Amino acid sequence: MARGGPGPWLGPARLALGTASALGLARFAYGLLVPAMRAELGWSLAQAGALTTANGLGYLLGAVATAPVARRLGVTATFRLGMVLTAVALAATAVTSSYPLIPLTRATAGAAGALVFIAGGVLASRAAARLRSAVPLTIYFAGAGLGIAISGATLPLLLDGHPSRWPLAWGGLAAAAGLATVISWTAARGGTVDAGPGREDASAATVFDLRAVTRLWRIATAYLLFAAGYIAYITFLSAYLTAHHASTLQVSATWAVLGLAGMAAPALWSRPVSTWPGATALAAALAGISAAAAVALISAAPAVVAGSAAGYGATFLVVPAAITSLIHAAVPRPDWTAALATFTIVFAAGQTAGPYLAGALADRYGTGATLVWTAALCAAGAALSMTVSRRGAAPPAG
Repeated sequence: MARGGPGPWLGPARLALGTASALGLARFAYGLLVPAMRAELGWSLAQAGALTTANGLGYLLGAVATAPVARRLGVTATFRLGMVLTAVALAATAVTSSYPLIPLTRATAGAAGALVFIAGGVLASRAAARLRSAVPLTIYFAGAGLGIAISGATLPLLLDGHPSRWPLAWGGLAAAAGLATVISWTAARGGTVDAGPGREDASAATVFDLRAVTRLWRIATAYLLFAAGYIAYITFLSAYLTAHHASTLQVSATWAVLGLAGMAAPALWSRPVSTWPGATALAAALAGISAAAAVALISAAPAVVAGSAAGYGATFLVVPAAITSLIHAAVPRPDWTAALATFTIVFAAGQTAGPYLAGALADRYGTGATLVWTAALCAAGAALSMTVSRRGAAPPAG
């Protein structure tokens, strides 16, 4: 491992702009726009959730396509392609108010996000292997926290009292995604996170790895529960606060706290992800998400919701890092892209169904139902993960 400066971490930090864009801006920031778009376009909560479902469906299709695309173009080019498409999809969302078209742009953003997420995860895994540390993985996935923090600091103020500005908000997100694309463009060059010449396509040798899901089926099931559960919290958090007459300042501060906590996650979780046995770190993160969602049910008071957001932010971005680390340990290096793509399909399936179902529950029982949904599913995932805390992630024999 390199010494004497931040050099080894600069590549993963720039690569983290991928998750900042594909997740923080293109997926999670939508939660801040839900109240304004509902007010202007007359949507129900189920319709609002359907946009996240469309994003998840696009993510599912992108996950299916990522390994073949990476095999043809290379992992780095796949990452770059996903970054460009993400910015374009956000810009397209800003110029239409048609319900059939907006789900299409959200689905496109989801597909592009899958390209970024999986290809960037492979590049971060290479850095983790080279540096013998989980820090590049946790930095990469925590990048989404930056996107959330930026969104939380700007969008509520832009939309306060002016819900008709929602297209301008999407345009701002597109501009930020474009800037992230430019800065991250060379993040995989010069040995920062890449494995070196001649290794670009090694991990795209196969398209899918169903054996990894079969061998790690309990971990895959926990990932499915996480995907269906976590997304409801961040999609409907602003709607929950709005229903409880929270001020614009509280909404903005809550999201900023959530994003900053996500950015702090590497300092809290790099060692547990690297050293805790089996799926223990995964179980702890899922339990943390469940507890954070339950705390928000106690009260919508600013301090209580801020504590919930901090707990959620500090844990939810750790789950993909823990999953990637488990795959890294259990799957041969040439199959990393295929295994990550297969697990991402599992994740996308849960993420596609979760928002619509949670939104339908919220239409019937109130926005607090979305918090119950998150708490229950993530608690179930944590319990399942604990059954493989001492096994299930060992490297395959031979």
